Amino acid sequence: MKKILSLVVLGIFLNHPAYADLSKQDVEEIRKIIKEEIQHIDKRIEGVDKRIEGVDKRIDDLRQEMNTRIDDLKDLMLTGFGILFAGMFALVGFVIWDRRTALAPAVKRVKELEEREDRLEKAIKEFAWKEPRLAQALRSVGL
Repeated sequence: MKKILSLVVLGIFLNHPAYADLSKQDVEEIRKIIKEEIQHIDKRIEGVDKRIEGVDKRIDDLRQEMNTRIDDLKDLMLTGFGILFAGMFALVGFVIWDRRTALAPAVKRVKELEEREDRLEKAIKEFAWKEPRLAQALRSVGL
């Protein structure tokens, strides 16, 4: 690459009318100067390459740190949702358990009252066989 570039530049200079009467020694000096300039440009390009590699490394480090943070955030969100859903299921379970516990005495009391009503109705019907006015009153209400 260097040789091709130096030949192109040298060719441009040598074909220019101002350089047509140059001696071989002048051409060698120009060639030497061009060679030094090309080396200087190469060094600068290598410096830029090193800086670009440093920037690439920093970008890779930042990307890796960002991925780590995003993974941590995902884990935190999943943990939060897990706790939230566990709490919701626990609350629903508690409500169902509390309803059964709260309704159990009421259901028991209703059954006792139905049994008592059945016994009272049976006693009144038996007494109505002996008392005709009570039998008439029971028939009028549909018992």
